[in-house]
Amino acid sequence: MLYIASDHAGFEMKEMLKKHLEDREEWFTDLGPTTFMPDDDYPEYASLLSREIQGHDGRGILLCGNAVGVCMTANKFRGIRAGIGYSEYAAKSQREDDDTNVLCLPARVLSNDDAKKILDIWLDTPFSPESRHKRRLEKVAEIEEQNMKA
Repeated sequence: MLYIASDHAGFEMKEMLKKHLEDREEWFTDLGPTTFMPDDDYPEYASLLSREIQGHDGRGILLCGNAVGVCMTANKFRGIRAGIGYSEYAAKSQREDDDTNVLCLPARVLSNDDAKKILDIWLDTPFSPESRHKRRLEKVAEIEEQNMKA
């Protein structure tokens, strides 16, 4: 399942990307906000999306002004591998090399066209089966597990 959410800074771009996802015939769930809320805070939406992915083994798209806040929040959740989609290269490499399951987009930095291109690349790029990528992700999972116990 694919989920999408934003704060106020990403709301307009989220709405545009929802239309783009529909044009691609992608099934997704919008986790909010459903209307522009100028005083909302990104941790609420990033947490909601991350919990949904944990429970349903999906992927997500998060938007805020610079993408850092939603990315930091999402990465606090076990099993979430969020990366910032600041370029087409970043979108491709984070899927191939790092198997990201959350794409964080900086709505105040990207044009709508760039955001659509980055999203398309991220959605269409599979994880590389190369052993070095798997090995690195296993190490990340070990670190995550150790820090959960601390």
